[in-house]
Amino acid sequence: MVLILLVSLVLCLVPLPVCANDFYVDPVNGSAGGDGSAEQPWRTIQEVFDAGLVQLQQWDKLRYTEQSVLVVRNTGAPVRAGDTIWLRSGYHGELFIDKHYNLGNITIAAEEGHTPCLSSLRIRSSSHWTIRGLTVSAELGEPYRRRTLVDLDSHGWGGPVHDITIERCAIRSVADVSDWTIEDWNQLACNGIQADGTRMTIRDNRVLNVNFGISVNASDSFIRGNLVKNFAGDGLRGLGERCIFEYNTVKNCYNVNANHDDGFQSWSRGPEGVGTGEVVGVVLRGNTIINYEDPNQPFRGTLQGIGCFDGTFVDWVVENNVVITDHWHGITLGGARNCLVVNNTVLDRNNMSPGPPWICVDKHKNGTPPVDCVVRNNLATDFRNAAGVLEENNVRIRDPAALFVDPGRFDLHLLPGAAAIDAGSDAGAPRLDHDRIIRPQGTAIDIGAYEWHASDVLPVDADSQGL
Repeated sequence: MVLILLVSLVLCLVPLPVCANDFYVDPVNGSAGGDGSAEQPWRTIQEVFDAGLVQLQQWDKLRYTEQSVLVVRNTGAPVRAGDTIWLRSGYHGELFIDKHYNLGNITIAAEEGHTPCLSSLRIRSSSHWTIRGLTVSAELGEPYRRRTLVDLDSHGWGGPVHDITIERCAIRSVADVSDWTIEDWNQLACNGIQADGTRMTIRDNRVLNVNFGISVNASDSFIRGNLVKNFAGDGLRGLGERCIFEYNTVKNCYNVNANHDDGFQSWSRGPEGVGTGEVVGVVLRGNTIINYEDPNQPFRGTLQGIGCFDGTFVDWVVENNVVITDHWHGITLGGARNCLVVNNTVLDRNNMSPGPPWICVDKHKNGTPPVDCVVRNNLATDFRNAAGVLEENNVRIRDPAALFVDPGRFDLHLLPGAAAIDAGSDAGAPRLDHDRIIRPQGTAIDIGAYEWHASDVLPVDADSQGL
């Protein structure tokens, strides 16, 4: 009760806007001389920034240092913290938000029923922005330019970026890559989302036809429910500490260059380079990684599922992930301390070399063995864990048809009576399965990412803590 009262008191002391206002931008019917109302909308979102129509904070001096102080700029501008700028259908150009720190969140969103488009979005040295429901595609710009489509960027001169949300956006190089050549992939494929800074939220976006999908250098960030489909680099990258990657889908890798493609990749960076530092506190939960859906996909190659080779990875939880791939590395942590790999399902895509994919917690490249790591309750086609890793209640997949509903169509839910049912340990096991079904549904927890359950059992609405 005391804690609740203290939190309530703190909230009462936080200055909030008196009321939230709505503004409108319409590239077809708007005017630079409008007032931003629904009846007289502004013309493009970039013009709103260029005209100084957003009240903001900027550093009192540049270059930014930790001693810099934020001061209010554009006093009296109509758009302020708490407001929403609604974008209507049409092409809004490139949007660059630079050195715009807000006292509270400002939202830029697609008006209901509208499809506003950008050719790129860059937010640099700024904070407290939400971008929702936009289409970002390089093919809209003239001339076409290969770039990072959504770039959330800290800058040594302008300052850090933090507290940005990108959600429910469609992000793509082009809409159709069916006729792309290898040269096209290497010259035209843009990167999807790049996020620096801290406290970034990247949620429920569709990232299509890209080089690298979602790359997160930021710390303390949340990457949930995104689709990365048709990519030539890595689907997801997580280099920042204390980040949660959950319920994302990564599929259809195109092998067009020398990059060692991963569904998810991480590595450490330290004073002596790659592999000499630590990446701490990452959670990989409920993600689905599929090497390829169509056996006839052009430029189909192999894909390392969750490939983390240059630790040390510290205090990681890897749970409820489904990895279906044509490679040896299904889930690999090279250099780990106090990591838990639990209730994952890893399946070979085609029973051909390379493969079968394994779950492997191994020594660091410098020879340091893993310490206090556990591999438990997993279904996989192979296991290659170093000495000293605690292995419990894992099952090697011999006959997928005896375990899964339809492995050929990537349905790895357990069949009734499968040997994995009620065969797991509850020690360290997630309370929800890959579909957010509460565990256990029987006398004990099932092995693998899915908990077998009756048809009338429904998923729970879980938050990022896995409830």
